[in-house]
Amino acid sequence: MSAIVVMGTQWGDEGKGKIVDYLAEQADVVARYQGGNNAGHTVVVKGKEFKLHLLPSGILYKGKTCVIGNGVVIDPGVLLTEIKGMHDKGFSTEGLKISNRAQVIMPYHRLIDAEEENYRGEHKIGTTKRGIGPCYMDKNSRCGIRMVDLMDAEEFSAKLKRNIEAKNHLLKEIYGVEGFDFETVKKEYLGYADELRPYIADTSAALNKSIKAGQKVLFEGAQATMLDLDHGTYPYVTSSNPIAGGVCVGAGIGPTKISNVIGVVKAYTTRVGEGPFPTELFDEMGDHIRESGHEYGTTTGRPRRCGWLDACVVKYAVDLSGIDYMAITRLDILDQVKTLKICVAYKHNGIVIDEFPASLKVLAEVEPVYEELAGWECDTTTIREYADLPLNARLYLERLSEVAGAALGIVSVGPGRDQTIIMHEMFK
Repeated sequence: MSAIVVMGTQWGDEGKGKIVDYLAEQADVVARYQGGNNAGHTVVVKGKEFKLHLLPSGILYKGKTCVIGNGVVIDPGVLLTEIKGMHDKGFSTEGLKISNRAQVIMPYHRLIDAEEENYRGEHKIGTTKRGIGPCYMDKNSRCGIRMVDLMDAEEFSAKLKRNIEAKNHLLKEIYGVEGFDFETVKKEYLGYADELRPYIADTSAALNKSIKAGQKVLFEGAQATMLDLDHGTYPYVTSSNPIAGGVCVGAGIGPTKISNVIGVVKAYTTRVGEGPFPTELFDEMGDHIRESGHEYGTTTGRPRRCGWLDACVVKYAVDLSGIDYMAITRLDILDQVKTLKICVAYKHNGIVIDEFPASLKVLAEVEPVYEELAGWECDTTTIREYADLPLNARLYLERLSEVAGAALGIVSVGPGRDQTIIMHEMFK
């Protein structure tokens, strides 16, 4: 049995797509377990860039089973556009399976998302306004529409009619905007149902069958630890659980079936949206990292906030998800930095604190305790063995490993598949 989880340790955008893509070549099954099209993976194959939002990264390989699990919320129009894009580029989606229990994003979800964010004003969360949060709200309010409902025209029509009436009332009375026409939405979504029908399956049953058969299964998450609904910098979080525990609920497998957890760590720290960011840089170094790393959102194009590597955040992620190995990405972006800093602890009111703060007020007030390390000031993009990395690069990585409490497993020194240093083979 070999079931591996790849998840983000920071605020997302760590380069999970590159790591998942690398491991997907060895896997039989690649499954996505949470989130929606508010996230994106960028994968570079033979110099060509692919931006994936809902499709698992394994879609770029022939013969792989690719699963969109029940924990994912799906905008059918976006998914079909992505499927068509793959077909146009010569990729097959024959192996795609979509959970019949996955929730469907409706047009009223997107509108409510946008209106609610506008209503918050200066207290906005930084949502992508793609309807993710309101869809998860309906799921928890038990009035959501699942893929299995969408496949049944009679069931779908009954649920849609009730929801349209309720949402139109909300939109008009609270936000002062017009709602949606039932027949128009019904026709649009039943059209989606016809196109998606061949892909719909009980994916929990399929995944458990694959694991029992000894196949290599790879689970990929969207977003990351600090955006986890329960454990992230709430309320500046996503609406699901990207941590490793989210796999069990979002894919429908038991925790004892997970063999390894890999935490993806960007060699510096970035985040998009609002909320405290202890190591954020507001100077030329922050600008240098942003421009050198092309730190702009895959889905939104928004510039990312950049800062020094925060090992406290990574340690928190290691503890929450039981991370076995770290996959370090974007090390090459720091190649020309003379002096580097790693945050190894936080001080609050002059006292070093051992736990990651739940209070955003406290997190905004903490003073990062930095260690300075000399940079390596040379190109690492052609290096393929860990021992060949400059000594200062190895010291930087090993100090992170020491503070975070997880072993180094992979080091990425560029966007290409071949620009990957493997220190531990994940699939046995």
